[in-house]
Amino acid sequence: MKNFKILITALALQCLAMGVNAQSMQDGHYSNTGYIKSDGTIQDSHYSTVGYFKSDGTIQNKHYSTIGYVRDGKVQDSHYSTIGYIKSDGTVQDSHYSTVGYVKNDGTVQDSHYSTIGHASGIKREWAAAFYFFFKF
Repeated sequence: MKNFKILITALALQCLAMGVNAQSMQDGHYSNTGYIKSDGTIQDSHYSTVGYFKSDGTIQNKHYSTIGYVRDGKVQDSHYSTIGYIKSDGTVQDSHYSTVGYVKNDGTVQDSHYSTIGHASGIKREWAAAFYFFFKF
């Protein structure tokens, strides 16, 4: 019985740790489309790594090739051309300052018409905006 309690406790701690390490990216109907781990690793819905958000703002594909950057509210492609902006209030704009969507404080992601297109609770706002609006993984 003692070993069973230890096993149950270990499994519970492992489940809690998994929840802390990866946050779900969901579509507008709450279906999982992928995960972003706390270290910036981007995974698809089958847990295959498809990209990386690096701590310096660099965005890489699964082959570690740089595909862009997200820093200080600015989104850039791999050639440092600005392709969009993420405002402090969560408004996401393209390179011409036209609003393309919103990332709300609760993680709700909306298009420019306020239709919910996804959910990214617990994920950095800049990462969520880059994932949903600028880069396809």
